[in-house]
Parts: sequence; structure tokens; C-alpha cells
Amino acid sequence: MVPTSSEDSPDEDGDRSAENRRAILNPTSGRADHVERVRDLAAERGFDVVETERAGHAIELAERAAADGVDLLAVCGGDGTLHEVVEGLYGADALDAVTLSVIPSGTENIVAEHLGVESLVDGFDLAETGETRRIDLGVAGDEPFVMSAIAGLPAEASAAATHDLKRRFGSLAFVIGGVQETLAFDGLRVAVEADADDAALEESTVENATGDDGITWRGEALTVLVGNLREFGSEGAPADAEDGLLDVTIGERMPPSDAVAETVAQRLLGQDTEHVTTLKASAIEFEHLGGDPVTFSLDGEIRRFDTVAFSVVPGALRVRVGEEYGQTG
Repeated sequence: MVPTSSEDSPDEDGDRSAENRRAILNPTSGRADHVERVRDLAAERGFDVVETERAGHAIELAERAAADGVDLLAVCGGDGTLHEVVEGLYGADALDAVTLSVIPSGTENIVAEHLGVESLVDGFDLAETGETRRIDLGVAGDEPFVMSAIAGLPAEASAAATHDLKRRFGSLAFVIGGVQETLAFDGLRVAVEADADDAALEESTVENATGDDGITWRGEALTVLVGNLREFGSEGAPADAEDGLLDVTIGERMPPSDAVAETVAQRLLGQDTEHVTTLKASAIEFEHLGGDPVTFSLDGEIRRFDTVAFSVVPGALRVRVGEEYGQTG
């Protein structure tokens, strides 16, 4: 699906050369072999560069950039670095004042891919010439997320893909972590309540969805996936990140043989399947009925909740995008 609303074209942004530019660089993201190249590209395009020194440091650097009046902020790292930058701008109430340009240099650059940003050079080129779009921002409790919030087996697998594994094996680290966690994962007993309008209810696959009561799902889940920029029905395709809604997918716990068959039907053949529930909602309440906190992956960052409220802030994030933004397939 191609989003239909845009904020600014390059010509409407005014003189981009007059922007106060800064780049936040994570020197250890991915295989940590990008620092010199990023510094050269940044210097060519008038970006000052500051480097992160520890986990959470990008939050502070984003807050400082907002306080310094930075207009265009390049984020050089992976999805986790971008998550921290957005968290900093969100906390500083500066999202409306800063435009982000994503420079992909992480192990998994899913946000960059969905925004149509293909490489380091492409990211800096789009900072100069790319269209500016306003995309929605998801919020889990009081923490924002750009891409998705995931509970259950994928989150456990993400947690198992340690920094050392990612440095050694790249994307394969997530496969290794997934295999390790699948052998031990017991599933989740959860309740999910969602607020949705009539149109979203019509698209929902929840059998007991009603216009008066919204949507309620209770049961044993293998995973609960809340997507903003990302949806989960067809190979993690881009969602419509400008519709003011979150895309929710709930995978029921089932015997391993059934799980394999449904994965083939859902991901390869594009079919609706019996044990996968999908819906769209503007607000979601998640509760783990088992009592203990559940591992969530927020844009790849690990958090733990026993209950959490999800919401969406429409059009909150200004980003530069490429030509493939919003394209499926």
C-alpha cells in the first residue's frame, strides 16, 4: 500500500542548505566497519557528527540536538539506535521541530528498508533530496516505537540474538537465537482488548468482534505483534504508517506440525489461517494472565511488561523517505 498523504516536497522545505544539521553515529552498530565512511559522507554534506558511547546515549544526544536547534538529524546505526533517538526527541517534545534521515549501518535495518533507504550513501542523498513524510508513532506505556512491539517467541529470539552473536553472524544471529528459544518457549496466556472503528472491525479476523465493545481476544498465544511501520501478514511487509492505526497480529499456540503448515499458508501463499488473528486499532490493552512480566521487543529493544497500554500518535514523526517507501512486494 502506498500512503496517500505527504508533508513537504523538497521544494517546499525551503533552503535545505541553511538547515542546522547533525548526525548521531553509533560506531559499534552492525559490523562496526562504517565509521570512517559515515564521517566522510557527513562532512561532504555539512553534518556535524557526534558518537554514541554506551547503551542509551543516543537518547541524551537527541535531547541535546533538540536543545541546540538542530533541524535535520541523521541517525547512523540500526533500528535500536533510531529507537533511542526517537525516544529522546519524544521526551523532549521536539518531534515536530526535527526531521530525521535514517542512515542504515546496523545488523537489521528494517526501518530503513521500509522507508526506502538502501545504503549509507542513499541515506545521505535522501537527506538532501528525499521527500519528507509524516508517519505515525506507536507508544507502549510511555515509550515510543517506530516499527513494532512484539511479545512472545520473536521477542525471546531477539533477546537471544546477543550483541556478540550479531557481530559474528550478522542476520543469522536472529535465526540462531530463534532456534534456541523455540525449543524452550511455553507460550503466553494473554488478554488483548482493542479500540477500533467500524472499518477496522470489518477487516478484523476476530470472530467475536463487535462495534459496541471493540475487540477482545483471550487465549494461549505464541506471539502478539503490534506493528506501526511494519505489518506481519506477508513477510513483514510495510504497513500504512499514515493511517493512525496499529496493525495487530496474534498467533495462537498450536502443535509444531500445525505451526509449520500455517506459516507456509500465511507467509508464502498469502492465505488467512485459522490460528492467526489480525486487526487494526487505535488503542490496545495487553495483559499477561500468567502474572509474570513478558519480554517485548520494541524496535529490537528489550522491555518487560505484565500489562501495557498501546496507543498511536498520528503523523508525529518527520522522516525523509526514498522512492520505494510504502511499496509492497
